[in-house]
Amino acid sequence: MALSLSPLAPHVGVEVVGASGSGLLRQSASEQCRELLNRYGVVVYRDSGLSDDQLIKFSSMLGQVVVAPTGEHERPEIQTITLDPERTNPVMAAYRRGNFFWHIDGATDQTPQKGTLLVAREVDQSGEGGTEFASTYLAYETLSDDDKTLIENLQVVHSFAAAQQRANPDPTDEDRANWDRVPVRVNPLVWRRRDGRRSLLLGSTAAEVVGWAPEEGRALLDRLEAWATRPEVVLQHDWRKDDLVTWDNTGMLHRAMPFQPSSRRLMHRTTLAGEEGVA
Repeated sequence: MALSLSPLAPHVGVEVVGASGSGLLRQSASEQCRELLNRYGVVVYRDSGLSDDQLIKFSSMLGQVVVAPTGEHERPEIQTITLDPERTNPVMAAYRRGNFFWHIDGATDQTPQKGTLLVAREVDQSGEGGTEFASTYLAYETLSDDDKTLIENLQVVHSFAAAQQRANPDPTDEDRANWDRVPVRVNPLVWRRRDGRRSLLLGSTAAEVVGWAPEEGRALLDRLEAWATRPEVVLQHDWRKDDLVTWDNTGMLHRAMPFQPSSRRLMHRTTLAGEEGVA
């Protein structure tokens, strides 16, 4: 099958058809993927046909694969993303409900994760459980000059607990203790990149604006997130079995659309270590 590329939305996302299996393990395929990520932010490979070993190999061609074993998969490089109680434990399921809110992975890390790769092993038969993406580069670029001046030097406290509180509003003391084990981090609201580009560092971990009254800071963060994720700039991906989707985690807010714990939806995920700290 000849390779074809189709942009998916005016500002983000491209679909690739005809690249699958061992073909994705060629050096030219990984180089093309990097170029597409730089241009589109999200790359969707239809009918990827990747095995778990091939997923790990392809991921390693794009960057350093994070090894964060959860005990749910025999390969420590792979995380299983599911709410199915037969495939995960209650603690991990509770954490993953946080995926229903806009977020950037690793926002509380010193260096946020570079990228994520997801392969759909099973999809929700009802059609639920899609994934949405929104560019934080575009969000900054399209702000008014007044807003750019307003936020130029603002700092934001990012907290895993804040994100989990939104997903689990009635936590136990044990839940809170587990959340609080993850250190908070203060990041600039405007992420200035080495290449000169700027983006907004937002999402469910963004708890408060340093030096602002809580209600005023919350209002600003909510307004900016709403601006970044307005419907006309959001890409929604509806999963098919064997889809491979990868994205620039540093420049994309993303969220899973809600689905039921009874869903058989199952994703295999690899994560690429961060390469550029927030500045």
